Amino acid sequence: MMNDQADGAIRRGLALGLICLVLGVVGPVQAQDTIVVTAEGLADPNADTYARDKGLLVDDLRRDARRQAVEKAVGVFVEGSTLVENYVTIEDRVLSETQGLIKRVIKESKPWVGEDGFAHMLIKAEVYLKGVEDALKTMSRQTRVSYIREYGNPRISVSVYAQDADRGSRQTRSDIAENLLKERIAEFGYRVWSEDVTKGLKTEMMESSTLSNQTQTTVSVSHLKAADFSILGRVRFDVRNVTLSSSGIELKKHLITSWTVKCVNNNTGEEIYFNNKIPRHNSWATEDQALEDVGRLIGQEFSKDFFESHLVQPNRFFELRVVGLPSYDIGVLLRKEMIGLRPFLDVSLRNYTSDGLSLYEVNFAGGQDNFARTINSAVIKPLNAKFGEDVFELDSLTRDVVTLVFRSDQNQDSLMSEFNSKPPASLADASPARIARVAQDETTLKKVESVNPAAVALISGTDGGGSDSAVMNEISNF
Repeated sequence: MMNDQADGAIRRGLALGLICLVLGVVGPVQAQDTIVVTAEGLADPNADTYARDKGLLVDDLRRDARRQAVEKAVGVFVEGSTLVENYVTIEDRVLSETQGLIKRVIKESKPWVGEDGFAHMLIKAEVYLKGVEDALKTMSRQTRVSYIREYGNPRISVSVYAQDADRGSRQTRSDIAENLLKERIAEFGYRVWSEDVTKGLKTEMMESSTLSNQTQTTVSVSHLKAADFSILGRVRFDVRNVTLSSSGIELKKHLITSWTVKCVNNNTGEEIYFNNKIPRHNSWATEDQALEDVGRLIGQEFSKDFFESHLVQPNRFFELRVVGLPSYDIGVLLRKEMIGLRPFLDVSLRNYTSDGLSLYEVNFAGGQDNFARTINSAVIKPLNAKFGEDVFELDSLTRDVVTLVFRSDQNQDSLMSEFNSKPPASLADASPARIARVAQDETTLKKVESVNPAAVALISGTDGGGSDSAVMNEISNF
């Protein structure tokens, strides 16, 4: 009976200690403070306001460029469609506060008036990411963007392994330790996920859909993800018999000889926390005391901020390959168009070859989950809207490489004219509020109508909601 009680106490101590080791060693982790963004500002040089004072044009151009830099930072937390729907509210609470949200302007181009009728200015700025997040939180519950719904309820899996001298090299999972850890996670409102069950379900569904020749289902199931985060803890114990020289009494000393813990962000594969430690010159009369001591010392450092700091992946880099561009100059103009697109924080043209392959390095706002959808809706569609036809199409998309194909029967001079004379692709999915601000002249507004008829219809007070594109937007955003 006593042995069973002692064994139970040891297991409870092991469970408590492991929870502290897995959670407690992780002190507050600071989220990324700032993010560097490249953006394009626009203004309408034909507006009556600027006829009286040309200096106001440059001021407004610079102001719009800064707004766009902050808007891209907002895109880290908010889906593009949600941002457009709530643009007026977000503009009032966030975009208008550029002075406090932009840490510094790194680079600013000279303004120019293009063949498209707009004044342009490019800007590279460092934006306070935490400031944008805090500004979004000030919005009321009814109107604020619920990015917490998207990112604040992660799925976390837990695996805890124990090993001691009696087991040799064999490791066993501790249900007690894992269950207590799961209870702790659930207290935060997070979901506990079983990777074993998810893998089994994924295998079963893929086999079923493959046999039924359901290709679309098979592809969807292949992307079925287990947990957002996986916590893995391992601890090794040793028990040593010590004889006191003065009395000859034999005592047991309990030691934690080593422990490891790591946490993996399964969205990126990144090990966001890892630690290995070999305690020295410490021993305890019981394992309970040993684990209690370790838990007490390092448990004080634990903070919920560990997971919260990794809930939103501010940005990720990928390689964008564009096949079929006729010249390097066209590649440069395409980079300028992409700089204006909301999900692209920065775009660099890395290489161009004579066979028409252009390689771009893109800093993308957001994580893996919405990647394919964003590339299609916020990149390909606006670019095609600029040309009035489907000249760009998605060829392939993997984790870090996106390949687009460019097809056009026009010669290089005609393409150069299309790029320069038609409104920027960024206006194709811009909100009516922004379009009204940067396209004030009737002639300029008419040009914008060719790439974003629904928004211009709202500005003009006509009903453009019944168009096929508007219906598709309603369906895809539902």
